[in-house]
Amino acid sequence: MSNMAMRFSGKVVLITGASSGIGFGAALRFAREGARLAVTGRNKDALQKLVSECEKNGSNKDSVLPIVGDIGDDKFRENLIASTVNKFERIDVLVNNAGVISMGSCEAMSMNAYDHMFNINVRAPYHLTKLAIPHLRKTKGNIVNVSSVNGIRSFSGVCAYNMTKSALDQLTKTVALEVAADGIRVNSVNPGVIITELQRRGGLDEEQYAMFLENSKRTHPLGRPGNVEEVASCIAFLASDEASFCTGNLHSVDGGRGVLGVR
Repeated sequence: MSNMAMRFSGKVVLITGASSGIGFGAALRFAREGARLAVTGRNKDALQKLVSECEKNGSNKDSVLPIVGDIGDDKFRENLIASTVNKFERIDVLVNNAGVISMGSCEAMSMNAYDHMFNINVRAPYHLTKLAIPHLRKTKGNIVNVSSVNGIRSFSGVCAYNMTKSALDQLTKTVALEVAADGIRVNSVNPGVIITELQRRGGLDEEQYAMFLENSKRTHPLGRPGNVEEVASCIAFLASDEASFCTGNLHSVDGGRGVLGVR
């Protein structure tokens, strides 16, 4: 990675859902490549751990801003953008990573769970995108949304989650059209099964999760689930100048599941 080690030197990257999983891994990747970071999540201790890990990976003590709060709250999102700009005076990259999943068919899903997923997975990135565009216009920056193979393919038992990721993909493609003339790029990564805490938080116990990962060897043509670093590297690529002619893309990081895998 030496030839690209400082791709984000001097740039400011805002990452939601950074206290675990893909967001945590993406933050470390950007830190290694010279970015200044605003990172957010609900878990204060996990964010502080991230700050320490970023410093171990090359960040200066004053170049990582942790902001604890609920991304589902409108006022917090407004404060998140304002705090980032107040600290760093710019935003170059917005990574809309925060997301939740609840298991359940259309018939079984409660409307409260439905509303919660849409608030976190759709309303939050929509609102942050809206708030970030004026700042990204100044920097000719870009947005990377963390979507899912579920936005491209349908899977039973997670109806509302599928819907949220399809909506996020439309946000990616439509906003890419709307801001292209301003020099702002908008892309998404669409992971398959990645080893994170997402499914456990969505309701799977340890035995179910182990079976889920084992089944991933069958459903993904490459024969395994993915890891956080594989997604983080794609996020960094799309956010970098190396992807300067890419916008409106849904970039699959799914071991072939989206087009080749079994259901």
